[in-house]
Amino acid sequence: MGRYVLHGNPPLEVKLRRSARARRLSLRVSRLDGAVTLTLPKGVAEAQGIAFAEDRADWVRAQVAQVGPSAEVSIGGMLPFGGVAHEIVRGHGRAVRVADGRIELPATATMPGKTLRGFLRARARDALAEASDRYAARLGVSYAALALRDTRSRWGSCSSDRRLMYSWRLVMAPPAVLDYVAAHEVSHLREMNHSAAFWQTVGELMPDYAAHRAWLRTEGDALLRIRFGD
Repeated sequence: MGRYVLHGNPPLEVKLRRSARARRLSLRVSRLDGAVTLTLPKGVAEAQGIAFAEDRADWVRAQVAQVGPSAEVSIGGMLPFGGVAHEIVRGHGRAVRVADGRIELPATATMPGKTLRGFLRARARDALAEASDRYAARLGVSYAALALRDTRSRWGSCSSDRRLMYSWRLVMAPPAVLDYVAAHEVSHLREMNHSAAFWQTVGELMPDYAAHRAWLRTEGDALLRIRFGD
């Protein structure tokens, strides 16, 4: 639809979005980059939406102020892997190597971000497939396929046709957190909802899941803000 600037200190650009599904006006501040979106239901005048945003300008600025900075991976920088910060350095081999608190890139790697992203995806697939297989065996269920995405709104999902999807960025989190997401999605193979029965199933697989769920809520956004040159 367009954009509007909330005047003040600082001025903030607001993206205007019309939605036939929306039932009320809503403001959303992205946890990743602080982008502000105003959603207007069908039939609501743009002027009414802008007035709605102006009335909530202080709240919007407070939310934007809480968004942390993004970080671009680079030689000499730090990158979490398995929940531990590692220094990114130039190595001498032909493959990425993790050792002694360092992630060593091949000497021939001209695009560190692309190389690291490929490495993380491969490690994530191995770890998530192993965890999914382990939990599925415990529940006596099976899944049809496993895919990795670079999602921004969810860490995993389970479709009605039994396909599991995970964010490959989970491999940067502590292993127990990655395991929790696998336990969560595999539990949907038994309970395709978030009922009490579903959470009981998650608890059977991982009794201390609440701590790992809380970690994602407080620390997960930092993983999403890491940029790999894309």
